Amino acid sequence: MVSTTPPPKSPTSTPSTGATSAPDPASAPVSDPAPTRALALGGLLAVLAVGLIALNLRPGATSLGPLMEQIVAAYGQGAIASGLLTALPCLAFGIFGLLAVPISRRLGLTGSVVAAFVLVALGLLLRPTAGSFGMFLALSLLVLVGPALGNVIVPAWIKQHGGARTVGLMTLYSVVLALGGSAGAALAVPLAGAATDGWRDSLQFWGMVAVIPVVVWAIVLTRTGHDFPPAPPSGDLPGSLLRSRTAIALTIMFGLQSTNAYTQFGMLPQILTSSGLTPGRAGITVAVIAGWGIVGGLVMPTVIARFRRLPWLVACFGLLTTIGYLGFWLAPAASPLLWACVLGVGGFAFPTAIALIPARSRSARVTARLSGMAQPLGYIFAALGPIAAGALLDTTGSIPLVLGFLALTGVALSIAGYRAALPRMVDDELTA
Repeated sequence: MVSTTPPPKSPTSTPSTGATSAPDPASAPVSDPAPTRALALGGLLAVLAVGLIALNLRPGATSLGPLMEQIVAAYGQGAIASGLLTALPCLAFGIFGLLAVPISRRLGLTGSVVAAFVLVALGLLLRPTAGSFGMFLALSLLVLVGPALGNVIVPAWIKQHGGARTVGLMTLYSVVLALGGSAGAALAVPLAGAATDGWRDSLQFWGMVAVIPVVVWAIVLTRTGHDFPPAPPSGDLPGSLLRSRTAIALTIMFGLQSTNAYTQFGMLPQILTSSGLTPGRAGITVAVIAGWGIVGGLVMPTVIARFRRLPWLVACFGLLTTIGYLGFWLAPAASPLLWACVLGVGGFAFPTAIALIPARSRSARVTARLSGMAQPLGYIFAALGPIAAGALLDTTGSIPLVLGFLALTGVALSIAGYRAALPRMVDDELTA
């Protein structure tokens, strides 16, 4: 801990008398680095830090979808390459996300974000200059390091530093996260303009934007020092998080939601243009889906804290996801924006899953462990969706088959979301 005063005892530090299984990597005993003195972190600085990092977590991925055809054509690639680029965020978020807790143990929560986003800014600025598809893919992977670590670290950072502002900061995080994702999709084509290689300028724009959170979080680092949450006096809660049914359900929910989100970002524009929409209108349609996440991020943290029938509400998000895909399949001419809005409301599952991470855990350390399991494993699982959708489209050319596959994932999301939203605490399940 960065404070010079002893940390308060965690309510989850009661020793367990039950049998334990092998601990997960995040719970292995590790000696924390020597603490440094922390300065007060003001409310305004916390708001700026959370808002700016949330704004930059998604555009590096969502700005590719509306430009996908131009990008893969520029490198002489096809639908398989589109599916790979679409799946890459999920793979990166999963693989690098598994490293988030060990890295933040060494560098601190804040220090990890600063280091990661230096790499993000460099990757975003250099990616459009890549001379081959392999180099473009490698730089795209570098771009996703920061979001991968930020996905896991920021909820734990808010739990650690938020105090009485925790719900407000989680609301801000969810809203601006959706805003950034929507802006990446909506601005991609306008920023590209009419030039053949305008997609390069469009992608590079977000590299300049990514410099701003690096500066702000560097200032935050001077105040927080090394800020990874310390272990409670009696040590970490025993056992793997796989012993917690809530943690497992939340991981599955996160994976299914992410499968849909990144397939929508990367492949739905191609599906819509194949149905007759212009690339610009397809980008706006996907932006509408992402834009609904702003509403979801605004209301869901409060709903989770107060709504008594939350499991049924979360189950409805999965069913709406299924209805949206069926609408694009069976009645695409009725109104693309109508089905986009249905999918957008179904996408409330994402801010719900994000808000459930601190809501279903008590201590900041368990929040970090839960975030370090649910998001990375969920994203690895989610990567299968875009790859499968791309393979289906490439081998069969059947858009209805792809939409039918995605509709089935909505049903599974409904079931997993119901269980994840039940009023159970991961801390309690680990000590039961």
